Amino acid sequence: MLRRVVIVGASLAGLRAAEALRDRGFDGELTLIGDEPHRPYDRPPLSKQVLQGAWEPEQTFFRKKDGYDALALDMRLGVRAASVDLRARRVALADGTFADYDRLIIATGARVRTLPAIAPRAGLLALRSLDDAIVLRRAMMDAPRVAIVGAGFIGLEVAASCRARGLPVTVIESLPVPLSPILGPTFGDIVAAMHRDHGVDLRTGVVVTDVLGESRVAGVALSDGSRIDADVVVVGIGVTPNTEWLERSGLTIDNGIVCNGSGEAAPSVYAAGDVARVANRWHGDSPRIEHWTNAVEQAVHAAENALAGPEASTSFSSVPYFWSDQYDRRIQFIGSGPPHDEIVIVDGSLADRRLTALYRRGDRLVACLALNQPRALIKYRKLLAAGESWSAALSGPAAS
Repeated sequence: MLRRVVIVGASLAGLRAAEALRDRGFDGELTLIGDEPHRPYDRPPLSKQVLQGAWEPEQTFFRKKDGYDALALDMRLGVRAASVDLRARRVALADGTFADYDRLIIATGARVRTLPAIAPRAGLLALRSLDDAIVLRRAMMDAPRVAIVGAGFIGLEVAASCRARGLPVTVIESLPVPLSPILGPTFGDIVAAMHRDHGVDLRTGVVVTDVLGESRVAGVALSDGSRIDADVVVVGIGVTPNTEWLERSGLTIDNGIVCNGSGEAAPSVYAAGDVARVANRWHGDSPRIEHWTNAVEQAVHAAENALAGPEASTSFSSVPYFWSDQYDRRIQFIGSGPPHDEIVIVDGSLADRRLTALYRRGDRLVACLALNQPRALIKYRKLLAAGESWSAALSGPAAS
């Protein structure tokens, strides 16, 4: 009988898994373990509303403190999971306690990468956690010169938030065109121009070779020999899945926890969110996807299959989706990343920076980009989910 479920990771995925278990009738012991001291919170607002001062940090919490009563959780916050014994079905925690389970759901997320061979110091920051956002927002109050390493979505959202507060910002990106591996160079150029128009000094095709200053950041040195003076340096060069505590567990770890289509990594063990590589029937592979909607969908899927058991489990099939708000623009992307054989603008224009573009691989529609055209995704999301052909997608009423 299923009486005890343990969820490791008090994240978006961890909370949604707990909610799904209760919503579907599980009335046994439910334990939620998180290494941060905070209740589960929403990460997307950290780089936008929180940094810009529009939200207080507490507004990112998914539920008020008393909002967890209905979930009847044994919530263990501020303690790290140290290991798991699959045979004994026991999670060992760093404080010496244990949590026994009949089913285990792992949602430990990911942590930021750091600059190699660069020692930490005051003013050298990252943005991943709520505490990171609080530290960075306080630093922004002193009107610092800000250098951002990495022009991915987080780096560019931080840049936009800094400019909204009037701060001088330099962004350093190793690629010739930001976001080109995801959006393609043409649309990456649009995003780059948008930031330059808002006063960002965007340096591309260079890398940081050193962080200047001993006890406190004074700037960065670049591979082209130039130097950028800065009081704050924010590093946004990607994340690494939190799997170290599982190295001796017997689970298959390869850039995340490798799971089958049911989200199962081993008998009675499931994973979801940024830490998981779940076989995705739509995608045709087992990608590790670092998106908000993916975390929610995989968490619910894992919870349902944990309750159903292997005999009644369903396969995961989802079209990946993400969005990013920068200045007055919303960038939305749905579908599969590169390689793409062709990209066609079906509505809007490059000049207006308001458009919808479709991506082809072979004879199949595999992705859609909407730049300030959110309603376009309603149609194309359905076409992508249905596996429509390229010709069928281009012949639709929205195409032109």
